[in-house]
Amino acid sequence: MAPATLKLSIGELADLVKGAVAASDRSKVLTGFSSLSEASEGDVSFLGNEKYLADFKATQATAVLVPEGYGLVAEHTALITVGNPSAAFGELVKQFGPARREFHPGVHASAAVADSAVLDRESVSIGANAVVGEGAEIGGGSTVGAGAYIGRECRLGRDCWIHPNVTIADGCVLGDRVSIHSGTVIGSDGFGYEQVDGKHVKIDQVGIVQIDDDVEIGAGTTVDRARFGKTWIQEGVKIDNQCQIAHNVVIGKHSLLVAQVGIAGSTQIGKHVIFAAQTGAAGHLKIGDQAVIMARGGVIKDLPGGQHYMGFPAVPERDAKKETIALRRLPQLQKRVKELESRLSELGEGG
Repeated sequence: MAPATLKLSIGELADLVKGAVAASDRSKVLTGFSSLSEASEGDVSFLGNEKYLADFKATQATAVLVPEGYGLVAEHTALITVGNPSAAFGELVKQFGPARREFHPGVHASAAVADSAVLDRESVSIGANAVVGEGAEIGGGSTVGAGAYIGRECRLGRDCWIHPNVTIADGCVLGDRVSIHSGTVIGSDGFGYEQVDGKHVKIDQVGIVQIDDDVEIGAGTTVDRARFGKTWIQEGVKIDNQCQIAHNVVIGKHSLLVAQVGIAGSTQIGKHVIFAAQTGAAGHLKIGDQAVIMARGGVIKDLPGGQHYMGFPAVPERDAKKETIALRRLPQLQKRVKELESRLSELGEGG
């Protein structure tokens, strides 16, 4: 990976991110990016969370992007005030940092591309030992990494990035700028069986997976094809590593699923929903827009949107915290009950 090529004055950087900085600091030169704790002279960093205030106070960075309204002071560090330090830092790294992807068009000699596949060999990149099945279509600017499998009749839009050893099973449809990381399987069979004469008989899963534009799916995740119709990952959804999305699930636009989330079949998730790490939802549920399921929460019934939920079963955050406080008081309450019972017993004996 190529090194960062940042060489900007603090003033130039502040103008670029539409931030404010003291006039006396504008001429200093920045040459790199780093975290607060690892930064050295010449680096720019950012403070995106109050948890890192101690690192901010100790940082050796030459400049730090900080949020508006904090009133922070630093003796040896220039402070650039912006609305969203994390987002601004991300844009700087994207523009001046090392390139994450180098696009090399062409089809590797060891790749197996079906004669009926539709692609422009001069505008796509097909890696070593990749397989592109009969009737598959791949849009310009897309990369299919080494050892990846694109099944029959699959359709990939433009500028997709299919990392090495990804499987996209027959008939699945991807929009533009979809990124899928290594080891992920799209379009595996949904988990469907009926018990007949004491045996589990497989139900054929004849639907597809549809993934809309600008979706990113992490490593080791599985998205099952629908029994009928489609499992649908809508525009802008981001799914972390090692998640399981079952058949006929719908995930609404711009939702986030963090590591080890599991969603059971036919559940519908609204827009801008967040499932934090190790959360899950039972099947055939509806979860409203902008709901947040906090870490290790378990959803077993429909939930309205616009609220934070936690615990198992997941309930509104305020209710869950009240229950937790009540449980912690339980030993103390038990002790008081025993004392009262003992007094009542003494009074009874004395009477």
